Order: sequence, then C-alpha cells, then structure tokens
Amino acid sequence: MHSRRTLLTSAAAAAAAACATGAAPGQAAGATIGRQLTSPSTAPTPDTEGRLRRLISRMAPEEKVGQLLVMRFYGHSATDPDPADVEANQKEIGVANAAELIAKYHVGGIIYFGWAHNTREPHQIADLSNGIQKAGAAQRVPVPLLISTDQEHGIVTRIGAPATLFPGAMALGASGSREDARTAARIAGEELYAMGIRQDYAPDADVNVNAANPVIGVRSFGADPQAVARLVAAEVKGYQGAGVAACAKHFPGHGDTDTDSHVGLPYIHHSAEEWARLDAPPFQAAIAAGIDSIMTAHIVVPSFDASEDPATLSRPILTGILRERLGYNGVVVTDSLGMEGVRVKYGDARAPVLALKAGVDQLLNPPDIAVAHGAVLKALQEGELSWPDIDAKLLRILLLKDRRGLFTNPYTTQEAVDRVVGVRRHLDTADRIADRTTTLLRNTDGVLPLSRRRERKVLVAGVDAAAPSGTGGPPTTVLANTFGELGFTATALSTGLMPTQTLIDQAVEALRERDAAVVTTYNVTADSPQRQLVSALLATGKPVVQLAVRNPYDIAQLDDVRAGLASYSWTDVELRAAARVIAGQRKPTGRLPVPVMRADAPGTVLYPIGHGLTY
Repeated sequence: MHSRRTLLTSAAAAAAAACATGAAPGQAAGATIGRQLTSPSTAPTPDTEGRLRRLISRMAPEEKVGQLLVMRFYGHSATDPDPADVEANQKEIGVANAAELIAKYHVGGIIYFGWAHNTREPHQIADLSNGIQKAGAAQRVPVPLLISTDQEHGIVTRIGAPATLFPGAMALGASGSREDARTAARIAGEELYAMGIRQDYAPDADVNVNAANPVIGVRSFGADPQAVARLVAAEVKGYQGAGVAACAKHFPGHGDTDTDSHVGLPYIHHSAEEWARLDAPPFQAAIAAGIDSIMTAHIVVPSFDASEDPATLSRPILTGILRERLGYNGVVVTDSLGMEGVRVKYGDARAPVLALKAGVDQLLNPPDIAVAHGAVLKALQEGELSWPDIDAKLLRILLLKDRRGLFTNPYTTQEAVDRVVGVRRHLDTADRIADRTTTLLRNTDGVLPLSRRRERKVLVAGVDAAAPSGTGGPPTTVLANTFGELGFTATALSTGLMPTQTLIDQAVEALRERDAAVVTTYNVTADSPQRQLVSALLATGKPVVQLAVRNPYDIAQLDDVRAGLASYSWTDVELRAAARVIAGQRKPTGRLPVPVMRADAPGTVLYPIGHGLTY
C-alpha cells in the first residue's frame, strides 16, 4: 500500500478546462449536452492523441495504476457522507470519503450503487458527481473521472424514481422494436448524463438460451442471437447518441450457464462453432455500432482456453478473440473483481495482474483496492507487466473520456436535472413502450380481458418482490391501484414467494367475495407453494389470471391456468402496462423472445419464440 499524498498542485490539464472557463462544480461550461458520436473504430486526430499522450507522460507510476481502477465507495456526498458511510469507507477502503479515495489512489473511475447510498435522488446524484469531478481536478495531474453505474432497467436498476424507468431487456425483446430500444436507451442516457454519469454498464449482450440461468434471464433480450444483436446495436446507438458510453456485457457470453458467477465459477461448454452462432452476434453488432466499452465475464470456456481460466483472465479470449478476431479497439472492463467467479482460482492480488495481461483496460470494483493497486504496481516494477502496454490501456481509457466530453465539461447542473430527469414526456414514452411488451401466453375460453361489468371486484394476490431500484412497488399494490384507476375495485393481498397454507386459505376466502383474481408468480418450480396458491384460487371457479413477473417460464408449471401473461419484471412501469392489458385498455402485442419448454418434457417446446396472443 502506498502512502497518502496531498495532490493540490494545479496544472494546465484539459481535465480542468471547465474550471478555467469559470464553470464551477454544478455549473456546466456548455449550455447543452455534448453528443460525441465518434467511436473506438474512429481514429483520433493527431492533436487529440498527442494531447492525451502528453497527459499520460506526466503521470507518476502510482497515478497510472490508479487510472486503471474503477471503485465503489459509500455515501451520498464526495466529501461529507453520513457517519455510518464514513465508517464503512474506512473499514473497506481505508479512506473517509470519495474525495480521499481519489486523492489516495488516483482512481480513473467510480461506480455508483444504491446499497452504497450513492443514488438517493437525481439532484443529490448530480451534486455527488460534481464533487467527484472536483476531486479529480484537484489532483497533481488533473484527470476527469468516468462515473458509471448498472442502469440496465428492469431487474437491474440502480437509480429509481423520480428518474424515468423503462422495461428491461427481455420485455423490450418481447416488443421486438429496435426503435423502442433505441428510444429507451437515448432517454435513459440523457437522464444519466444530466446526473453526471457518463457510462452505463448496459446493454446486456448475453443470449439467454438456458432457462435455468440464475444470473442473466430477463436481463437478456432473448434467445435468438440475431434478434438480440439488433436490439443491442439499437441501445448502443441510443446511449452513445445521448453522450453516455455504453458497455456490452458479459463477453464472451453468459447466456448458457446454470451457475451464478457472483458465487461460483460457471462453465460454458459451447464449441467454437456454437459460440460463433449463438454468443458472438450481439457483441459483433455492438462493435459495428461503435460501442465504447465491453465488459468481461467470469466464466470458463474450455473450447477457447484449455487452462480453464475465467474469461476475465484469459488472453486467448480477450486478446485472441475480442481484440484480434473481432477487431475491437475500445475499452475492456472487468466485471466486478469482488465476484467469486474471478477470485476463486488466483486470489485478489493475482487477478488484477492477470486481467491486465489478458487484455483488460479497467479493473472494476476490486474487493481490496490497496491489494489490487499494490499488486499491479509491483508487477510493473518487476517487469511482469510493461509500461508501454499500460500506457496503451490508459490511452484507450482517456480517448473514451474525451469522446464523452469529460475533458471539456465534466460537470452537470441542477437545472439540467430539472430539465431532463423524470420529465412528463419521458414518463409517457416509457409507458407507451411498456404497452408493447406484455405477452399473453394463454387465454383459454376468452378469460381475458377482464370486464368492469362482469369482474368489477378483483383480488390481486401473489409475490411482492422488492423493487430493484428501491423505489416503487410492492407489485400487488401497484397492480391493484392501477386496476382502481381503470374502473375496477381491487384489493391487494401479498402472499409471498413461499405462501403458507394460512395465506393460501386467506386468499381463497378473499376471492369468494370477489369476481376474479390476478395472481403474480415469480420463477415457479415443480415444488413451489406458488403452485398450490394458484390451484386453490382456480378451485373457487372464479376467473384467475396468472402474471409471471420475472422469467416467463412459470406457465409451464401451471397446467390448469386458463389465462397467463408475462411482464418480464415487477417494476411499476411494466406492472401498469400489464394491468392495462388485463383490463382490456390495451391489446397485448408482446411475443416471447425465448421458448417456454414443457415442465414434464424439457426437450419439448410448449410455446416457441414468437408466441403471443392478442384480443
């Protein structure tokens, strides 16, 4: 670990350009959002490359290593977090706040998390981003930071309401609309930009061909590689057209695994030919669309690397395939180095070094930054890593920052937040896009749509999963409230993921006094008590509508259900859209982007890709 340094010397670096023009943190130097539409495949001008190379040449070894790191921290403020967050920072990172983190380790990037209390609300996020950029400008060699987050929408959403929330990837896959995908990404990017976030770890470019995948699932656009590729390219253009770097993940493809790389090391047993057909197309499309960054996967692909190193640490995969075969010239970032899939084989000191040797540029969220920083510096001092190679990585990172306008205007304003984030036109667009995603899988005997005349009194029961962003929900209440707005009298009853017999009996009794039930289900398995709940409600003889609020495969376990739909997530925007379809206010137009297999014969398709009923 190196000693803390006080780096207050001001230099005429481009990172401080906004300050030089009189733009203080919170006051943008430019009047409008800059849209940098160049890509990694566009050669930088000699002047730009020369300027950035001179900036690199002024960096000390410790500063160069720090620029490769993207780090978390706790707190809503860069300099004045809550006492509990100060304590958490000191325990995990050895600093009190983000400004000290930047001064001590010279990190090149910051990642925001909700659980780290970084994303309370849009105005606070903008202030935090400005505080981080101010700390970057105060370094001996001022360099703006690339602030990022995982705002995939759907089940992975770090920033909640009042920011605009869109349907997640599989829901967009059900609509099949490239225009909707591009519009959603553009608006999401504009709102991130207004909050000072210039990189989104999205879109997910995995092709979800394994229904048992525990970590991707509805984060993927679907199981058809070409359809996924089209939507990935659309989102790349949307995000980057809004001035925010997109990041396709998780290379070389995490869609066919039954292990979660957060807790284990998955294996992908695709042959080279299968990979080229199934996994490669979305990444190729992202590269063709000019994507700024690609995130690695902590997965083993034996057909590409006999050492069985995870892809994050595999030179044959990252350099041999991604750089050389696919011709990608942009930034490569690891998935979080705190995940078990990358830690298990070599440990926290070796993994960062091996990742850089493999072809990575940015090291995301190491569990112990002192260990990671020290290990990389030692590897450079001992010759295991070379300074010319590190300089080339730094140039790619700085070129990305330059494309995204960080050297001319790293700050945002409260006025930008007010003008852009969660405004009515964005919320209305999100609702219209969501209306095209709900998928009607089964409608025996015309149970749907429900009628305000015949089924005015509705029970909404089932799973109430926590809101991914911490805002909105619970699902049964959101649905009940929406039905109320549509002229029904609706009652919510949360029965949970594992409903007890007491709760099942309570739901049955409640339905006896009502005309119909809507029941939310969540990843139903053969032994799930959710099946007993649905069966008990059906036994009343009242109309029962089943809504899968995560993976669309639930209906395969529910043979007796006569009306079943998929919303692909339980965020408010998707639930409201599903309610409008159930109530007949909108016709269902979504189509399955993945096949649903029979539960009793997993090799047999129950509903194929493209299945979707309407009224």
